[in-house]
Amino acid sequence: MAHIVIGVMGPGSSATPAQVKAAYALGHAIASAGWVVLTGGRQVGVMEAACQGAKAAGGLTVGILPSANGADCSAAVDIPILTGLGDARNVVNVLSSQVVVACGLGPGTAAEIALALKAQRPVILMEMPPSAIALWQSLATGPLAIADTVAAAIEQIQQWLAP
Repeated sequence: MAHIVIGVMGPGSSATPAQVKAAYALGHAIASAGWVVLTGGRQVGVMEAACQGAKAAGGLTVGILPSANGADCSAAVDIPILTGLGDARNVVNVLSSQVVVACGLGPGTAAEIALALKAQRPVILMEMPPSAIALWQSLATGPLAIADTVAAAIEQIQQWLAP
């Protein structure tokens, strides 16, 4: 049986403490549900926190890294994919995920959300300002949800993945 891969996207060095806390809890909950956590793989911000949370729950993590050498890889990544693509790896992040959860917002995360919406991937927004939520809602033609809690995000993922 194929693994279900849930992408957790969010800011790196500009992530807020609230976003990092939410990403850790999200990674933990995703892994506890038996799903794989996929991030940008770097050792900073939402990427690091989501992978650490998943590892704390005994989960499997995949990191789609911008570098070709892996020097920027989080120790909490089980399967590093060394792309050498820089920010172009965002396409790989999105297309490798059955659901994308965006926790916070930065330029890279905005690109990932836009790519996910264009590819009709289900997207969940967390820890975002109302103005950003309004923008994504105006652009979405596919599944888009806003989650105020990790539990709400997991419930939405379960609904989308239900047969």
